Amino acid sequence: MLWPALITITLDQLSKLAVVRYLHVHASIPLVDGFVNLVHVRNRGMAFGLMNRSDLEVAFYALIIISLAAIAIILFWLFKFEQEEGRIIFGLSLILGGAVGNLIDRLRLHEVVDFLDFYLGAYHWPAFNLADTAITVGTFWVVVNLIFKNKKQI
Repeated sequence: MLWPALITITLDQLSKLAVVRYLHVHASIPLVDGFVNLVHVRNRGMAFGLMNRSDLEVAFYALIIISLAAIAIILFWLFKFEQEEGRIIFGLSLILGGAVGNLIDRLRLHEVVDFLDFYLGAYHWPAFNLADTAITVGTFWVVVNLIFKNKKQI
């Protein structure tokens, strides 16, 4: 059940390559006026721009190690779950694809390309990418399916 991961990695990398190629860093194109822009920003840190500082070289290596550890754990879980638990495997595969997609950016560019900017008025959600979306959707998918799986066992 690695197809969701492979599709996620492919779409994530293709979308980031398009942004890098056709949009200058810090440029912005409104997609839905007053709600979402296509932007080109770089994030050296982690989620929500935490540790996004160029002077923290140790952060780069720490994030690589954390990413590799997370990927190893997800792979362990993927092979631990039975095939009957396809819903959980699907969510884990999305998380895996997102983690690998962002790791590729870190190894290649030493930062992650983000390009989706959602906002209402002056309130902006931190920019993100398809890998981040897959990680978030996969996490919620796994949690919801684990909750309902456990309720069925009671």
